[in-house]
Amino acid sequence: MNPIHALTRWFTTDNNVVQLFGTVVGITTCAVLVRPVGTTGTGLAIGCLLVLESLLLCTRLIPEGRLSPGPQTAVLALWAVGAAALMSLEHSGAAVLFAFTATGHAGYRLAPRKAMTFALLTSALCASVLILPIGSGHRYLAWYVGALSGVSVLLGISNRANSEALRSARAAADQAELASRAEARAETLAERARIARDVHDVLAHSLAGVNMQLELTDALLDSGDVDGAQRAAQRAQSLVRAGLTEVQRTVRDLREDALPLEETLRAMLDSVPGAGKLTVDGPPRQLPLRAAQALVRCAQESLTNAHKYAPGAPVRMSLRRLPQETAFEVVNAAPSGDSRPLAHTGGGMGLVGMRERLALVGGTVTAGPVLDGDDTGGWRVRVVIPA
Repeated sequence: MNPIHALTRWFTTDNNVVQLFGTVVGITTCAVLVRPVGTTGTGLAIGCLLVLESLLLCTRLIPEGRLSPGPQTAVLALWAVGAAALMSLEHSGAAVLFAFTATGHAGYRLAPRKAMTFALLTSALCASVLILPIGSGHRYLAWYVGALSGVSVLLGISNRANSEALRSARAAADQAELASRAEARAETLAERARIARDVHDVLAHSLAGVNMQLELTDALLDSGDVDGAQRAAQRAQSLVRAGLTEVQRTVRDLREDALPLEETLRAMLDSVPGAGKLTVDGPPRQLPLRAAQALVRCAQESLTNAHKYAPGAPVRMSLRRLPQETAFEVVNAAPSGDSRPLAHTGGGMGLVGMRERLALVGGTVTAGPVLDGDDTGGWRVRVVIPA
């Protein structure tokens, strides 16, 4: 908690220790100063009123809200009447402390309008008993002291406003802490999703190719083609090395502030046997790092899908930098009749991962079959990222 708030809270009416200390000091002061106190006549009346006012003063220790408005008003009214009666009888003038504490307590416990009304009535009552010769107290205490007994209501109202402000501040701090925890949890979940996408984009691609080569190796061994099986095993080893290289490049890209987009796309396309070239249109423009990483992951996923569903088919890429957006396409031709697709490999989360990744940078992705042109029967993936 803020030290200033803690110090302020310590001296507000919310603090039970301060309340108890003030109550004890008030009762002790009045018990010592109020005179005369005796067992008969005026002394007995003063003693009874002193005990009554002390008990009513202790009601300040009752937690707020425990007394409903009706009983609370009745207690304050009895408190004010007892204080005025005691002021009219005793000689020291200390009884005015009971009137001051009554109006101050009313300012804290009652609504401001009701508290001001109570303070005016209390001031009028205390001034009246001192102006009129109701008891001997008017000879020892000036009437205007009684008239000023309602001023302490302003302190009570101020204390109440301060306490409510502190409660609101504490509630706001609690809400802010809950919001901060929720935000931290959301960031953690988002980071986990990003890591999951990276694992899929980097490792799953390489493992899919290795799985294909191992299946091919197994089939060639069953048919007795040992040389072909060795070549397939060598290709699997090459894919493993390429996967390790890709992991290293991914870690490097995540650490850098910029990503050489065109060079990365060309290197990826060159690693695909029989692939075409990257076509780039538009003026040079560097994408933000996260947008460039998302586009590279989409290209990687598209190449993997082309390798799975149409192995050996030509693949081409195009990158267009338009004034309002950057458009990227990966198109593969239809698979040949003697190809062996690997549609059953992988987790089937590639397109979902692309959409999630692009959504984080405000981009979109569409994918579907090619229905016309030279690549009819193939597949097209189109990515659009706003400029």
